[in-house]
Amino acid sequence: MDLCLLSGGAAFGLVSHIRKDFEARNHCCITGEFGAVGMMKDKLLAGEACDVIILSRKLIDQLARDARVIRESIRDLGVVSTGTAVIEGEAPPVITDEVSLAKALLAASGVYVPDMSKSTAGIHMKNVFERLQVFDRIKERIQEFPNGATAMKAMASKAAPHSLGCTQLTEIMATSGVTVVAALPKSCALDTVYTVAIPSASGQVDLAGVLIDGLCDASLDKFKRDNGFSK
Repeated sequence: MDLCLLSGGAAFGLVSHIRKDFEARNHCCITGEFGAVGMMKDKLLAGEACDVIILSRKLIDQLARDARVIRESIRDLGVVSTGTAVIEGEAPPVITDEVSLAKALLAASGVYVPDMSKSTAGIHMKNVFERLQVFDRIKERIQEFPNGATAMKAMASKAAPHSLGCTQLTEIMATSGVTVVAALPKSCALDTVYTVAIPSASGQVDLAGVLIDGLCDASLDKFKRDNGFSK
């Protein structure tokens, strides 16, 4: 039995943490994919099979207004901040305010980001680059990927030294080979509520509810705090 999941990349580490035990207990297999939230929403609206969907609260609320998800199933997983990363072992730049963030971006040999048109963090980072007036100066060094998880994996495996990653903290912390520098400075911050729901077209409503209960269980609170989620 398959349980189909479409999820923003920010929840990859959380789902991976409970996947093995959940599949064993429920004699099923979690299938689907993680990607930019806009892309995952588009896949659902295009009719792709989906029993559980994890997106930003804003997008879930849009789906609920259109009766695309079961309103009673909606639950928040937690808040995820957007931050910066370096290759593991490298000395991190000091990033405390807009000036130091701009300096770090200008000094980076590569800037690794998720999709700047479909992902929560990618859209925000493009706006930050433009606000700091560095976009035109770094655009040739920007490395854009479908989601933050793939951006961080690419950065860990093939980035030039002194590259800088910009994505959700959960995606940085779930990737071996990269290290969190800091959350974005307060004036540039993005804190996103990630929310789970059952699509109205799901064929596995009961099992989907069990997965949601597992993802929201209080026993995961410490794991969430340690891996980039906050309440």
